[in-house]
Amino acid sequence: MSNPLISTASLSKDFVVRQRGRKSVVSAVRDVSLEIATGETLGVVGESGSGKSTLGRCILGLETPTSGTVTFDGTTLTGLGARELQGHQRDMQIIFQDPYSSLNPRRTALQQVMEPLEVLTDRADMRARALAALDRVGISAAQAERLPRSFSGGQRQRIAIARAIVVRPRFIVCDEPVSALDMSIQAQVTELLQELQRDLGLTYLFISHDLSVVREIATRTAVMYRGQLVEVGPTAALFAEPKHAYTQRLLDAVLVPEPAVARERLAHFGASVRSPLDIPADAQLVEVTPGHWVREA
Repeated sequence: MSNPLISTASLSKDFVVRQRGRKSVVSAVRDVSLEIATGETLGVVGESGSGKSTLGRCILGLETPTSGTVTFDGTTLTGLGARELQGHQRDMQIIFQDPYSSLNPRRTALQQVMEPLEVLTDRADMRARALAALDRVGISAAQAERLPRSFSGGQRQRIAIARAIVVRPRFIVCDEPVSALDMSIQAQVTELLQELQRDLGLTYLFISHDLSVVREIATRTAVMYRGQLVEVGPTAALFAEPKHAYTQRLLDAVLVPEPAVARERLAHFGASVRSPLDIPADAQLVEVTPGHWVREA
């Protein structure tokens, strides 16, 4: 990919865990190299604990990588000081999973959306810009002075989206942005994110465990297992013909309404669905078809 907006090179993040007086190291992200083109949506899927959210936080600088680099539009961000990094924070925003805990319960919707303007911009016309962002996501000026408890879950997430777009970013990490919402509201918020992407030229890293949402919204999909990328490719091709055993497990674990199909899948995988995969430490990603990469087993 030539001139990607976002790229990582051998990105890793370790955490020190203390249990019963003993220290151990957990590798949440291991040697992840990826690229995201301007205007595309890269979906990241995998089971809980696979490193999806940690990867997003490392890209944004919310976590400091143990090793590797993050590059934004040609500038290497890894290693920059806080003041230097702040200059890029307006271009890179995040939408969190829980729309209630991500908002300050004591600040109105308008105050929440004005906050990043106070920190990251010249503060000119902050109120008008915040109201415009709220209106863009479906929150009226009459509702703007309400506290988060006055809104539904879907409306709270719309406020969080307005807060992310108000500084006019180029890249947004969507960290499970619809998983806490009802199914009907999920579809509305997903449609809103797609509409904003078209209108504002946004680039997304879309983290989710919901494969149906990723299949709808993502241009390409990356599959993570135990901190590693095991498969990356065009979404349609990856869903139609998954190459890696873990990707196959993920897709076959999706609930289906037909009992006969469900029984067939269970018979096919059996106990192996729960057994861990043995991936050699030195296994490399190999391009099996143009743009479709799979880690060797």
